[in-house]
Amino acid sequence: MSQEKEDFQDEKAPQEQNEIQEEITQEDLLAQTQALADDYKDKYLRAHADFENSKKRLEKDKANAIAYANEGFAKDLLAVIDSFENALASIESANEENTHEMLEKMKEGVKLTYDQLKKVLEKNHIKEIGCEGVFDPEVHQVIMQVESQEHQSNEIVQVMQKGYILKDRVLRPAMVSAAK
Repeated sequence: MSQEKEDFQDEKAPQEQNEIQEEITQEDLLAQTQALADDYKDKYLRAHADFENSKKRLEKDKANAIAYANEGFAKDLLAVIDSFENALASIESANEENTHEMLEKMKEGVKLTYDQLKKVLEKNHIKEIGCEGVFDPEVHQVIMQVESQEHQSNEIVQVMQKGYILKDRVLRPAMVSAAK
């Protein structure tokens, strides 16, 4: 009987060892899988945080771009303002003795300032609307119609107020009178 007992225990021992090894390998496999899942979760959370940070940064950049879109244009206008301030200062320094000379200098200064302003507008893609020829409802607004022997019907007779275009968009239509 002791021989049978030993044989039975010998048969039982390898089976128990296999079961223990299976449990260990399943536990190891479960631990490895859990570690891998934790690693993927960590990578996901980091990627998500990076995405959210990038999104916030882009929104901030967009808001700044909108808020400061006209910065270059504003800087260009400062030179025109300086010219007007210089003209005003020279007017204040005028007296009766140099009135004619001062008037000529002011006329020249205003012309130069006007040219400077036109250059700033052109640099920033703002152009004057042409008012020669036939009325164009896309860029002109007729204020009144007049009888004219010199002009054909719908031809622009007089410009009341200049119009301007920013790139391809009308900022302000030209106010004109047209022939009946």
